[in-house]
Amino acid sequence: MLPGIPASISAYWTIQVFHGYAAEKKDHWIIRRYFDTYFTQGPFFTKGFERLAKKYGDFEVLETGWPRQDWIFQNLHTFDKERQQLMDESGRKHVVLYAPTFSPSLTSLPYMQQALTDLVKKRDVLLLLKFHPLTKQELKDEYRQLAESHEGMKWIDDYTVTKYMLMSDVMISDTSSTIYEFLLLDKPVITLRAASKEFFWHNMQSPDELCDVFDDVIQNDSMKARRQWVIDNYDPHLDGLVAHRMLEGARDYIRRHGVPPYRRLNIWRKYTSIKTFGRIKR
Repeated sequence: MLPGIPASISAYWTIQVFHGYAAEKKDHWIIRRYFDTYFTQGPFFTKGFERLAKKYGDFEVLETGWPRQDWIFQNLHTFDKERQQLMDESGRKHVVLYAPTFSPSLTSLPYMQQALTDLVKKRDVLLLLKFHPLTKQELKDEYRQLAESHEGMKWIDDYTVTKYMLMSDVMISDTSSTIYEFLLLDKPVITLRAASKEFFWHNMQSPDELCDVFDDVIQNDSMKARRQWVIDNYDPHLDGLVAHRMLEGARDYIRRHGVPPYRRLNIWRKYTSIKTFGRIKR
């Protein structure tokens, strides 16, 4: 329920708020003919959904930013002391986060053990291993043992990844939505064979490239200009006011459109809803 909006009112219209920034995922752009308005993250997404709004003609688009950015804005330096403590304890110069996806068809986990071991042995790096909660347990156990047997590696047994993104200088990943969140912090990303049509980061074809690519992102940061494009176009709203814009956008929609006596759905959406869930008796 929205503040200042009765539950009986808010039940009759819907807003699409997105899970993240992975625009290469096909379902990101699917119009389900259910939402009245789409709250987009930044200009790139706004332009795309405005084109779709003209095509379908049954929803509006409002650019608000992504709500997690409010938490990031409030906590940009919350973990600075903890980061410094980790660096002091390890004696390492750089903090690197390995945050792979859990999907068996996309994850880099089966291929990265030796490359990550070489990285902590040959470079001045503290490597944080932070895995998705749905990662297979046998892979978690394998990497936990790897961290316990190598200096410069630390196993992170925590649900949230954002804290460790804020603490890290570089992120290593694959096809994970967290890539864009890290880029928006203006920090470099390295991936292994990411499933993307366009790269704003270093994408390795072989794990053996890791040490050399790491040297490039630390010494040259050759992808900085491309990363800035992501910041400007994917979500430039790091002002702590995203939730405020969303709430005001919802109130404005009600002021302009009123409240329908029942949920308005097109024929196709009614058909698919009844087919999936059955007819609801009133």
